[in-house]
Amino acid sequence: MGVPGRKVVKGLGNLKQLKRIQEQITRIQEEMASRRIEASSGGGMVTAVMNGYGELVDLRIDPQVVDPQDVEMLQDLILAAVREAKRRAQEVLQQEMGRLIPPGLGGYFSGLFG
Repeated sequence: MGVPGRKVVKGLGNLKQLKRIQEQITRIQEEMASRRIEASSGGGMVTAVMNGYGELVDLRIDPQVVDPQDVEMLQDLILAAVREAKRRAQEVLQQEMGRLIPPGLGGYFSGLFG
């Protein structure tokens, strides 16, 4: 039984928890924009660098791999490096967010990551 004239708001603790989690998610989102994840292919001949959101921010190609007679190989090396960097960036983002969101609350934050 509550105090007369005062409504008991159920789930207020959950709202506070959700607000705290939302603040932490915002912080992580800001950090992910500046985080750099690298992946290379061809023994380091091509390196792709992505931010924490999987956006390509740098691509380095060793001049030795540039062969006008074999452009297809260079294209394959670029794709392999970019794909791996993207996969790693997604993995990092999921790990960061997974540490914050308690089981059963993931639906409240869908669309905020990945």
